Amino acid sequence: MMAKISRTGGHEKICIALALCLFGSAFALPHPAAAAETLTVTVDQATVMKLPEKVATIVVGNPLIADVAVQSGGLVVVTGKVYGSTNLIVLDRAGAVLMERSVVVRGARDQSVQVYRGVERETYSCTPDCERRITLGDSVPYFQATIDQSENRSSRAKTR
Repeated sequence: MMAKISRTGGHEKICIALALCLFGSAFALPHPAAAAETLTVTVDQATVMKLPEKVATIVVGNPLIADVAVQSGGLVVVTGKVYGSTNLIVLDRAGAVLMERSVVVRGARDQSVQVYRGVERETYSCTPDCERRITLGDSVPYFQATIDQSENRSSRAKTR
């Protein structure tokens, strides 16, 4: 038996049927596991996280964004290095996943002020007085001058 498609609206009916098939197949396909919990860290700051038992390996998806340091007592310190997101996977000796976390590294949310001089940016921390602060995205001359001053101060403190 052959189906007869009328000239008026037949194309629309086929499109609707195709869309319904595609929509239904999306639910029939296996889905990845639910999204991992998210750990939010501020750039240049750290947070402590409890590890599950029997951890053998810790994998950081992008170690340029976040770093981990294992501590005794089943703890790990997660430090935000630059803005972005990555993931953290904890495995046992057999390679089974014990834990997975998304790690989001964000900028500081304190009293900071950005000053733009054309395309050059400078950041100041104003808590309560405004002082230079090194922040990713600042102009290279400002960033380097602030680093140089900080290193000079540190080296002078060590020699005295």
